[in-house]
Amino acid sequence: MFGKVGDMMSKLKEAKRIADEIKLKLDNTLLTIEAAGGDIKIEITGTRKIKNILIAPALQHGDTKQLEELLQKAMNLAIEKADKVSEEEMKKVAGGMMPGLF
Repeated sequence: MFGKVGDMMSKLKEAKRIADEIKLKLDNTLLTIEAAGGDIKIEITGTRKIKNILIAPALQHGDTKQLEELLQKAMNLAIEKADKVSEEEMKKVAGGMMPGLF
């Protein structure tokens, strides 16, 4: 009985180690998303932390409401891309730990 518990604990420790490695990799993955024809650029990590927002000067003097809408769309694109990268990394690991599941 203790052998099974020890084996389970070992597997849990390995799973935590792998999860920590994935998080570190995603923290260091920088994605650049362009919107509004390239006038808005957002840099986001794989863990969905916004690192930088660049807005072209042409948009900085225009309609504030339009700029807000463009920025919202760009941020949503950035988050969607970060989610996709995170999901792909998790599938790689889960597939390796539980083949045939994904």
